[in-house]
Amino acid sequence: MIWSLIVGAIIGAVAGAITNRGESMGWISNILAGLIGSAIGQGILGHWGPSLAGMALIPSIIGAVILVLVVSAIFGVKNRR
Repeated sequence: MIWSLIVGAIIGAVAGAITNRGESMGWISNILAGLIGSAIGQGILGHWGPSLAGMALIPSIIGAVILVLVVSAIFGVKNRR
């Protein structure tokens, strides 16, 4: 359980860094984005590539990026550059 939260936080942080929206997300949002994005990515792309805590990393990161972009578009989170 704890391991899944840690891996989810890392996946969410990577997705935030890829989309340049990581500064506006807190650590709870990173965990949620990682866990929900993992479910989305693995549901769409399947379970391939390296895995940690039962989460396939590449599909999970892609799913988390999709989730962060969609949530940012809905709630109007702007890029902080």
